[in-house]
Amino acid sequence: MLSELIQIKFHKIMQTRAYTIIILGTDEKKFAIYTEPTIGRILQLHLTSTDKPRPLTHDLLTMVLQGLKVSVKQVVINDIQDTTYFARLFVEQEINGMTHIVEIDARPSDCIAMALINNAPVYCTSAVLENSLQATEN
Repeated sequence: MLSELIQIKFHKIMQTRAYTIIILGTDEKKFAIYTEPTIGRILQLHLTSTDKPRPLTHDLLTMVLQGLKVSVKQVVINDIQDTTYFARLFVEQEINGMTHIVEIDARPSDCIAMALINNAPVYCTSAVLENSLQATEN
């Protein structure tokens, strides 16, 4: 069964020493993805345009993709099982006049970081939005 894609946006990132909470969603419904604190720091560095003394892992991956003339097109959070979210990173490369799109399974937190770094849109399926728990922003 196909599910409609809904564009979502970042609403808030909250960080503790133990984990990061990324609040995403639409204006009507927001949901939380919990991840390790390292991802939260990476997202905060990019959101605040803070200079980094050395490239971080997501920066390295972005530079490798750019070197191969591959662009990040979009991220889709495509499934939720219990409280675990699943995502796909879509990248595009043109070879000999033909456009190739590759869909890569990855953690939502890594996909979100790549989307943020590359100014790519983030979507979720209508089923994910419907089945996610409403996040409270305190």
